[in-house]
Amino acid sequence: MTISMARRTVPEQVRGISICGRMKPVISSIEIENRVIVAKYQRLMVGAKVVLVEKASDRQLPETTTRVASRVPVGALRIRLPDAIKPGTYFLRAFNGHGEDAARSADFEIG
Repeated sequence: MTISMARRTVPEQVRGISICGRMKPVISSIEIENRVIVAKYQRLMVGAKVVLVEKASDRQLPETTTRVASRVPVGALRIRLPDAIKPGTYFLRAFNGHGEDAARSADFEIG
């Protein structure tokens, strides 16, 4: 009797590119001016949801949620910060159309 075990291939990420060939979405840069966040992204598809997350609590701030409206997978989005957002360390998290994690920005400070 022979028992065969199937192996799962788990892609390894190297600089945003998976070894098995799929490209991973990226939030590449964040600029904040006059309480407006401008985030540049690559490979986020139309309908992707991007939300501001407080790093200390990992709490998503629903009042900052925006969606990618462009059919072009490269661009920038703007998020106006409500006055209720307190100073601290934050990051942006993107979700694909199925609600799965797609990308995360680097941490940044809001003063």
